[in-house]
Amino acid sequence: MLSRPLAAWLPRLTLFAVICGGGILGAISAAQPPTGTVATQAGGALQPFAATYALDWHGITAGYATLTLAHVSGDIYQYTSNDRARGIFRIAFPDPIHEASTLRFTAGHVVPLTYREDNGSEHANQDVTLTFDWADMRVLGMAGDKHVDQPLQAGTQDPLSVQVELMHDLVAGQVPATFLLFDKTSANQYDYTREGTETLDTPLGQLDTVIYRSDRPGYDRVLRLWLAPSLGYLPVQAERRRKGKVEFALHIRELQRPAAQASSATSSSGQGAGPSQP
Repeated sequence: MLSRPLAAWLPRLTLFAVICGGGILGAISAAQPPTGTVATQAGGALQPFAATYALDWHGITAGYATLTLAHVSGDIYQYTSNDRARGIFRIAFPDPIHEASTLRFTAGHVVPLTYREDNGSEHANQDVTLTFDWADMRVLGMAGDKHVDQPLQAGTQDPLSVQVELMHDLVAGQVPATFLLFDKTSANQYDYTREGTETLDTPLGQLDTVIYRSDRPGYDRVLRLWLAPSLGYLPVQAERRRKGKVEFALHIRELQRPAAQASSATSSSGQGAGPSQP
């Protein structure tokens, strides 16, 4: 049994917090990615997108996660994750999981402003609401029934904003040595190591990917990410292992961008309809 609702793990595996918000150690290839990538437009602005993933648990599709980056106004964006269980898993986890990060994109970096996590009516005692007060350098809010009032270090990200920052940094060739991820009541550091490359067959077509391993000192869980440079280093596959065994994996199903809704980035033959299935 997972310590939190199964569906709540979907965004963690999707970008990172599977992307799990770590820093990446090691050099990125000097080759320049194509312009108009998923996370960053030519000129440095963030480009809105929506990506849907399927969660596989022991060979069964247990749920879906949809990540959406939307422009609000000026330099403000909202990044959301909406996740829900599928089929028999809805019996145990009937409510969708919703996460939202309001962030500012300034001076080439992502700065989180607020973060919300809604775990559904049956798990309301696990909801999280955080405000990043950069003027006073404090993180304030609630994590379940715990009051949060913690010091805020420069460069800290929330569980969603870190995903956008990571993709943007990789596209720009600015690879940080570390990220601090503030999750619930405290900030922790995550480290990534480049392991190699692999070409994957996906619903979006054949994609060249770079593989990273993520782990946190003192923990026995290992996360691996397959990032596609041609899509702005968007993760197209991820898996979490514990003691050498795969606990669950994520696979991209669909990608949409406002300027190219009908492009080949959207999966064909109904493969992008996963989230609407029972």
